[in-house]
Amino acid sequence: MNLKKYLLLGSVALGLGVTTSCVGDLDLEPNDPNQTSQTGSMQFYLGALAKCYSGMAVSGQNGAGSSDISGLDNGTGCYSRALFMMNVFPTDEAIWIWKDAGVVDLVTNTWDASNGNIYGTYSRLYTHIATCNDFLTMTADVPGEEMAKLRAEARALRAMSYYWVIDIFGNGSFVTEKEPDPRQATRKELFDFVESELCEVAGIEIAADGTISEGTNLLDSGVYGRLGRDAALGLLSRLYLNAEVYTGTPQYKKCAAVSDFVISRHSGGFQGSGLAEDYLYLFCASNRDYQGASGEILWAIPYEKDQIQSYGGTTFLIAASIANELGMSQTNYGLSSAWKCMHATLQFSKKFEEGDARDAMWVKGEQKWTEKNDKGEEEEKSANYIADNTEFSEWTNGYAVIKFTNLLKGDGNGDPKDFGGTFWNAASFADGYASAFASTDLPMIRLAEMYLNYTESYILGGAQAADMQKALNYVNYVRQRSGIKAWGNGDLTADNILDERCREMYWELTRRSDLVRHHKFTGPNQAMWAWKGNTLSGSRIADRYDLMPIPTNTLAAQPEFKQNPGY
Repeated sequence: MNLKKYLLLGSVALGLGVTTSCVGDLDLEPNDPNQTSQTGSMQFYLGALAKCYSGMAVSGQNGAGSSDISGLDNGTGCYSRALFMMNVFPTDEAIWIWKDAGVVDLVTNTWDASNGNIYGTYSRLYTHIATCNDFLTMTADVPGEEMAKLRAEARALRAMSYYWVIDIFGNGSFVTEKEPDPRQATRKELFDFVESELCEVAGIEIAADGTISEGTNLLDSGVYGRLGRDAALGLLSRLYLNAEVYTGTPQYKKCAAVSDFVISRHSGGFQGSGLAEDYLYLFCASNRDYQGASGEILWAIPYEKDQIQSYGGTTFLIAASIANELGMSQTNYGLSSAWKCMHATLQFSKKFEEGDARDAMWVKGEQKWTEKNDKGEEEEKSANYIADNTEFSEWTNGYAVIKFTNLLKGDGNGDPKDFGGTFWNAASFADGYASAFASTDLPMIRLAEMYLNYTESYILGGAQAADMQKALNYVNYVRQRSGIKAWGNGDLTADNILDERCREMYWELTRRSDLVRHHKFTGPNQAMWAWKGNTLSGSRIADRYDLMPIPTNTLAAQPEFKQNPGY
C-alpha cells in the first residue's frame, strides 16, 4: 500500500481520545467526517492508519492552515516543527532571528513551564499517541495477518511519540488502548514500554550480552511512506544510546548490537555501506529514491507540494533558511517563498572541515549580484555573510545554513551551489517548478546514524560494548562519504564523535539529546555558543534545562502530576 495515496485522500474519522487529563485545555477538532470506504473494510482501516501517519506530517486534515488541535498556531504546532523547536533551537545548531513570543526563550535557554511552544509540543505528542490508541482500540478484535501488521505499525508510531516524551520531558502521561485512564509514568517506565513495544513488533529479543534472537517480525519493509522493521530498530538503537540518561543504566552493548543488525541488512551505495553516494541528495525532492529496504533513509515523513502541505516539515526547514535577497534566490532552492529567519551560530559553523560536502550549500562571505534601480539601470550589489552573531536579529550575522532543498537531483557532478550546472536537475528550474510547499520528504531515521551509534557505543562503552576496528571503519564510511579524511584510532574520542554527529545529523532532531548525553548542555563542562543564556558570548545555564518542564496547563488539569526538578 502506497501511504501517500491515503494521505492525499484524507483519513477516515477517528474518535480521538485526548482529554484535558492528558494535555490540558487544548481541544481536538473533528476530522473530515466524509468516509469514502465502508466501515469495517480493509480500506477503511488503511485510511484510519493513515491518520496515525498524517498526524506526524501535517497540522490538520484540511490543508496547511488547519489544525487537529485548537489554541495553537498551525505552523509551530506541526509535529516535526514542534520537535525541532525543542531539540535544535536550544542548541548551537541554529538561531531563529525573529523574537517571537516563546520561541526566543527556547533559542536563548530562558524558558519556563508557561512557555506556549513547550505546551504545544507536549499536546501534539499526546494528540498523536491518542490517535494511535484509538486505531488500536478500533481494531482490537479484527483478525488476520494483515491487520496484525497494521496494528504493529500503529504501535511503532506510538512508540516514537513516547520516545520523544522520554527524551524531552522525562516523566509523562501514560495511556494506551489497554490502560485508558491516564497516569504519570516515570522516565524508566516509559523507557521499558517503548523498548518492549519496538522489540515485539520488530520480532527480536536482545540479551544482556547483546545477542539478538529473531522471532516474528510484524512490520513490512520497503513500502514507501510506511515505517518498517529497520526504522523501528533504528529508533531502538537511539533509545539504547541514551539509556544512561533516561534510566541511569548504560546500554551501549545493546545499542551496538541493534545498530550492527540494521547495518548488516544494507549494502550498495557508497563503498558498499548502504549509504547514499551523495549526502545532499538525501535532503532534496528526489530523496524518496533513497528510501525503502535498501535505502539509507530508514523512514521519512512524506510530503507533496500540492496535497501534503504543511508549514512544518521540510517547507519550514527550507523556507526559514533562505532569503530572496542579499545574494540568494528562493527559486534556486525550488520554493516560491523565503522566510529569512534561521541561520547558523558561529560555533556551529566552525565544526566543518574544508571540503566537507555537508556544508556545501551554505551561503558564506561576500555575495555579489546585480539588480535594477529606480531608473531601470543595472546596479551591482553585495552583502557580506559573516560567521559571527553579534546582532541577534540581523540576517547576515551568521552563515545561511542550507541543508534541505526542494530541487531534484542531477547527475552528481559539479558544485551544489552552481545552480546552472548538473548537480541539480535542470527540470528543477523550469517555469512553474518553484512552489509554496516542498515535495522533499523529511528523514526521521537514517542508516548513517546507525554507523555513528555503533562507533559511539565503543567510545563510551569500551571494548565490552563494541569492536574498535569496526567502530573506526563505521565512522570512516560517514566521514569519507562527505569527502574528508579518515580517522585513526587516536581520533576515537567522545568530543570527536559528538562533533561528527553534529556535522552529519544537524537539524535532524538529535542535537540537544547528544549534548545532554555528553554532559555538554548543562553542568560544569557545558559548551558555550552565541546567545546561550541570552548573552552574546554564551553563559552557563542551570541543570534543570536538561529537561523541558511539564507544562503549567497540564499540571493545572492533572494536579497529581509532578513537575520536573528546578521548575
